[in-house]
Amino acid sequence: MSKSLEYLKNLTRIMEEIADKQLSNIDACGAAFANALENGHNIFLFGTGHSHMLAEELFYRAGGLVNLHPVLETVLMLHESAAKSTEIERLQGYADILFDSYDMKKDDVIVIISNSGRNGVCVDMAQLAKEKGMTVVALTNLNHSKSATSRHPSGKKLYEFADIVLDNMGCVGDASVYFEAIGRNAAPTSTSAGAAILNAVVVSCIEKMLSDGCVPDVFSSSNVDGGDAINEAFIKKYKGQIRSL
Repeated sequence: MSKSLEYLKNLTRIMEEIADKQLSNIDACGAAFANALENGHNIFLFGTGHSHMLAEELFYRAGGLVNLHPVLETVLMLHESAAKSTEIERLQGYADILFDSYDMKKDDVIVIISNSGRNGVCVDMAQLAKEKGMTVVALTNLNHSKSATSRHPSGKKLYEFADIVLDNMGCVGDASVYFEAIGRNAAPTSTSAGAAILNAVVVSCIEKMLSDGCVPDVFSSSNVDGGDAINEAFIKKYKGQIRSL
C-alpha cells in the first residue's frame, strides 16, 4: 500500500469513528450553539498554532453561521513567527488579556481547539471561561491529551475544564503515517477531522434552530448568483459587533 493511500485510509477510519462515537457530543454542541444564538449570546472560537485554522474554518464561510466570533491573535498564529507562537501558547496569563479584549460574557459559548490540550494559554482560557459562566467546548485529541502531562500550573488539561468534549479521534502525536527511514510519523489528521466535526456542529445547530422555529443567519457563497447581496446584508447587520468582519 502506498503511503498516500495509507494516510487516506487512516483519515477515513477516523471519520467513521467520529460518526460512531462523537455524534451525541456534536449534537450537544449544536444545541449549545443554538441556545446561545436564540438568546442573544455569542459564540467564540479559539485555537493557537495550526489549531487557529479551525477557528477560521467556521468564520465567514459559505454555508456557515454568520454570528461567530473567532479569536485571531496574530502572535499565537504562524505567519509572524512559528517558533514564537509555540512559546506564547505556553505563557501563563496571556489568556486573561484575550478574554477581556474580546468582551466574553456569562452564557456565551467558547470552542477551544487544541490537539494536545496541555499548553498554558488554552487551559487558562478554558479555566477562565468556566469561572465566568460560559459554556466551554473542547475540540481535542483525547488519545494524545491523556498520554501527556499538563504544562498548566493546575496540572489539568483542556478537556478537564470542558462542558462538552469533541474528540478528533487522532493518534498520539497527531501524525499518522510512519516512515522507518526517518524514524517518525508524518501526515497529521487533526485539521481534517476537526473541520469535519465543527461543520457537523454547524448543521446540527441549524437543524435545532429550525426545529425551534428560529431561522439562523447563514452565509451564502459569494461565487454563486445572488450570493453577494445575501452576504452584504449580513455584513451590514453585524459590522461592529463581530471584530473580524
